[in-house]
Amino acid sequence: MSSRPAPLIPPRVRAVLVRVPFLVSIVRFVRRGPLARDRNLLITLSVLALLVGVLAAEVSTEWFSPSLLILITLVGGLQLRLRSLVVLLVAVGAALAYVAGTLGAGRVGLGLMVTIGFTTVLAVLMARTRGKLGVQGLRGDAMLLELRDRLKSQGELPPLPKDWGAKVVLKQAGGSSFGGDFLVSMRDGDTVEIALVDVSGKGVDAGTRALLLSGTFGGLLGSVDDFLPACNAYLHRQRGDEGFVTAVHLRLNLSTGDYTITSAGHPPVVRFDAGRGSWQVASAKGVVLGVVPDLHCEPDSGTLRKGDALLLFTDGLIEQPGRDIDAGLDRLLGEADRLLPSGFRDGARALVNAMASGHNDDCALVLIWRP
Repeated sequence: MSSRPAPLIPPRVRAVLVRVPFLVSIVRFVRRGPLARDRNLLITLSVLALLVGVLAAEVSTEWFSPSLLILITLVGGLQLRLRSLVVLLVAVGAALAYVAGTLGAGRVGLGLMVTIGFTTVLAVLMARTRGKLGVQGLRGDAMLLELRDRLKSQGELPPLPKDWGAKVVLKQAGGSSFGGDFLVSMRDGDTVEIALVDVSGKGVDAGTRALLLSGTFGGLLGSVDDFLPACNAYLHRQRGDEGFVTAVHLRLNLSTGDYTITSAGHPPVVRFDAGRGSWQVASAKGVVLGVVPDLHCEPDSGTLRKGDALLLFTDGLIEQPGRDIDAGLDRLLGEADRLLPSGFRDGARALVNAMASGHNDDCALVLIWRP
């Protein structure tokens, strides 16, 4: 049997308060309506702005500086709706006019007027942006942070047995938290599936589409037998030309080491053969996703033995302006040989930094090996 929570106000105190004239009406007004918070904040900031103006003109501009109106305007831009912000700006203008009329326009100063004008424009822009998003306050930034964290957690590989190793390195253009390269993965028993996807564009420009596709591709991974054809069918149904999408899909059996690679317009996967001591380019290939209604992929399969490794990457590692892509792939394989002395895990980050130096592009690398 559940008990009711204790009331915030004791019954006897409540009985006294309800007898105070207009108190109940004021409380109902404060709590009434879906926009009560916006209305109450507008009233508070407007009264505060007018109070600052009166105190600055009648008491002291040192204790109650008109520059406090800048902070009030900035808070309004961050928290209020656009219509409410306009009302607040009228109150701020009235407060400035009262100070200038009482003390003289010279006491306000041209620098303060310019600063308040710039803050007003900034506040209006922030309020308009939040109005388009349909969120109030700083909720829009919190949503972006949550989406970034979800994309980051989705890009982590599932736990692997002790006789397997894996490393993921994502480096977005310009140090942004969002980019066009992302990873989705899942594990079901001894089967691991990994998909590395590259959306055209880079940085924040490609990040919004990558966020959308990561959820879609993550839902398809492990749910369908033909992963890339299913992704292609989804993209082909979408209207509009938003650029191309390439992807590579790896299905790996952890008990036997057998793997199958399918690719859709993506840079080739390379495999390290411990027996030969060299890297070999996989033959999997296919058309870019979303171009043709029926995607036909030519898969590549094999078996990872002790000491072998697979390297999946995006074109940001091998493509540079003015350089042939084959030359970039040759350089990547040459740099990959440096992974051996220090080990695969420690060398993955160094490989990305070496290949990505000198240009600004999204880069992603997935390295999985069998010690």
